[in-house]
Amino acid sequence: MNVIEIKNLTKFYGKARGIKDVSFNVEEGEIFGFIGPNGAGKSTTIRTLLSLIYPTSGSATIFGKDCIKFSPEIKKEIGYLPSEVFYYDNMKVMDLLNYSASFYKKDCTQRIQELAKRLNLDLTKKIDDLSLGNKKKVGIVQGLLHSPKLIILDEPTSGLDPLMQQIFFDLLEEENKKGATILFSSHILSEVQRLCDRVAIIKDGQIIKVEKISTLQENTYKKFKIQCASKVDKKHFDMVGVNDLEENDNVISFIFKGDINTIMKKIAEIEITNLWVVEPDLEEIFMHYYEKEE
Repeated sequence: MNVIEIKNLTKFYGKARGIKDVSFNVEEGEIFGFIGPNGAGKSTTIRTLLSLIYPTSGSATIFGKDCIKFSPEIKKEIGYLPSEVFYYDNMKVMDLLNYSASFYKKDCTQRIQELAKRLNLDLTKKIDDLSLGNKKKVGIVQGLLHSPKLIILDEPTSGLDPLMQQIFFDLLEEENKKGATILFSSHILSEVQRLCDRVAIIKDGQIIKVEKISTLQENTYKKFKIQCASKVDKKHFDMVGVNDLEENDNVISFIFKGDINTIMKKIAEIEITNLWVVEPDLEEIFMHYYEKEE
């Protein structure tokens, strides 16, 4: 069963593009990634899906119900974390969360306490006194306090330190094991690769691809930067899968696609003083991953 079904969803802001003909489904119990560069249309899609803004054309359903017609009913079962969180500054965190919980007609007190403890969030502080990261934690608790069936996250890790990101990912995986479906929007590929089963990639307001993460990983590139002990001939790395090869003061850099073992054997043949392997950014992946399709 599909928890989310989006068909040809289009939103224009006057003549300016928002999104065009966006279509994808999210299956029940799935952690689904929604990825693309900033400004690609991720937030517009999510806001339209939640009927916070209305589409120019196309349709979307959640739990099999039309998103606009049944919006109040659907929202009771959704936890949403927007990319930027804004609150009443003078409210205390606990008062704000109790206010949020009052919409769901169930006692969320214990759940709020549990989540706050996990995230190391002080419930007695005023919103105005919180750092950006702690405001984000309030948003996470707010999104999860009613144990929703569907969790929609828009760039959820911005503002969280690496340790807190880890705790947050653990929380999401626990919610998913309990049966929650998750739509996870991000521009950070490694986050999506870690959490998600499938991914929809959006660029310039249009879906380029809906793909299993395993397939995407097979087709993504790694960026290598190698600091050599002495000058090395660039031809040493002249092999299938190596692109954008550059050499500068005993430092060789390139983008590699293929079996990682073959390139590691090649690196082992020379003396190196340092090695960096990083995920290419999304623009680079788009550039390489879609060259063949264009």
